[in-house]
Amino acid sequence: MKKKIHPNYVPCIVTCACGNRVETRSTVEKISVDLCSKCHPFFTGKQKIVDSAGRVEKFKRRYASKKTTTKARKSKE
Repeated sequence: MKKKIHPNYVPCIVTCACGNRVETRSTVEKISVDLCSKCHPFFTGKQKIVDSAGRVEKFKRRYASKKTTTKARKSKE
């Protein structure tokens, strides 16, 4: 490897939004993440809605008034 062209490889602390902290090494000293293996639904087995930019609420508002079943639609026709 050439000298003086590579970034320093320093100890790094990765902090999750849930409060979990992991110490590792990286070229950056601090990293903040939204999900980690302690709180991610795939690893915990618990359902958790990960919403970015209010998409879930927007979907619920849009389709909240359209609660008709197929039986109800057929009886109207």
